[in-house]
Amino acid sequence: MDVEIVGRALSTLPEDDDHPYRTGPWRPQTTEWRADDLEVTGEIPADLDGVYLRNTENPVHPAISLYHPFDGDGMIHVVGFRDGKAFYRNRFVRTDGFTAEQEAGRALWAGIAERPALSLRADGWGARTRMKDASSTDIVVHAGQALSSFWQCGDLYRLDPLTLETLGKSPWAPQWGVSAHTKVDARTGELLFFSYATEAPYLRYGVVGPDNRLKHLTDIPLPGPRLPHDMAFTENYAVLNDFPLFWDPELIAQGKYASRFHRDLPSRFGVVPRHGTDVRWFEADPTYVLHFVNAYEDGDEIVVDGFHQGCPEPADPGGKGVYQRMFRFLALERMETRLHRWRLNLVTGQVKEERISERFTEFGMINPNLGGQPYRYTYAATQRPGWFLFDGIVRHDLHTGSEERYALPEGVYGSETAMAPRPGATAEDDGYLITLTTDMNADRSECLVFDAARLTDGPIARVRLPERISSGTHATWAAGSALPGWHDGTDGR
Repeated sequence: MDVEIVGRALSTLPEDDDHPYRTGPWRPQTTEWRADDLEVTGEIPADLDGVYLRNTENPVHPAISLYHPFDGDGMIHVVGFRDGKAFYRNRFVRTDGFTAEQEAGRALWAGIAERPALSLRADGWGARTRMKDASSTDIVVHAGQALSSFWQCGDLYRLDPLTLETLGKSPWAPQWGVSAHTKVDARTGELLFFSYATEAPYLRYGVVGPDNRLKHLTDIPLPGPRLPHDMAFTENYAVLNDFPLFWDPELIAQGKYASRFHRDLPSRFGVVPRHGTDVRWFEADPTYVLHFVNAYEDGDEIVVDGFHQGCPEPADPGGKGVYQRMFRFLALERMETRLHRWRLNLVTGQVKEERISERFTEFGMINPNLGGQPYRYTYAATQRPGWFLFDGIVRHDLHTGSEERYALPEGVYGSETAMAPRPGATAEDDGYLITLTTDMNADRSECLVFDAARLTDGPIARVRLPERISSGTHATWAAGSALPGWHDGTDGR
């Protein structure tokens, strides 16, 4: 392994830190690495060609008063595969907020569990305003560049997908910023996005072309401020949402931002032509969906698959401290999160629902070439009970209803598992599954590679990383063919 330290961030976190999401598997990093010719156990397939990127929250300063794990600064990891070898890079996203706090040597903006009025600066980002734009939630690759995003809306930061150098902000982003979970349609090269705020019209939707130019932006009227986190798309439509879990309007007026589940309101799916403005709303049973898997058109119906929460507002555990009250919203078994399907009939306006699985899973990934198209498989995460830690991978077969699970060893935690189609593949599951792990037993991290059709056989390759990384979430795969200079030696890596 050829290893070099290329940077370090200033951290003011205490050496005796006892926060549950800044210690153990969530111990943050301050070192940025360049590592080539990584050590491999097993064999990297010669046709695995491209990059796996993962984003996560990585705090470097104590919160002003109360840290939530969604508040940390964005750190991107990339493992690249070419000619049977692998390389690794990790970098902080150089957002305006990260740079300002590095210069100040402390937190300047209040986080999700803090009142905005606690912020030390009057400016800021986020749908509720006066937050730091951490760009620490999602990561996609569009028009040859990686795009990192913040869950509660902010600037989209452009990065070199190989070196992870921050290249600046996407110039087309609307004033409100952009929410995490932008969607890239592999068929058209378009990027679909949404943005939300506490001021009317509350929601906006747009499309960026494969040339990285904004080609469509429209307001989506809502009855009030909402908290959408994800969207879906089909070949001809975008599917937005208005779920009955959102900020309490009366508390907003007091400068407080606490979400409530309004059981007397329906879930609503907004279907809008991809490049249109007329929204048609479909009502379904009340729930909340943090992440969708996919959507597609089936005759007169739009099929939408996502993770239905049976209990979007888990009961307060009572007497167990502020951390337990706060983190109950991170536990799949507390929220009863299961794979679910909605069928929206464009002719009758009716909605049919069905539960796809009884197992608690989330963070589902598919063959990226089938976004917006009929598909069969999704690869989702199981979670250590009570913790925001992934302890296994489940392959859901949506045709047969069967499930296969690979359980990570006790004390080993994974990341969102991306699917890398094999070049020239004709079968949906002909490819590889990739995830990063945080191993608390061996104090190390690896990148695991699985045969997507044989998950339970275990990893076919284990790629050693230079440092045990913090546990993390959202990830993506980009084929080498989508990366400028990848095959002609001019990629700058």
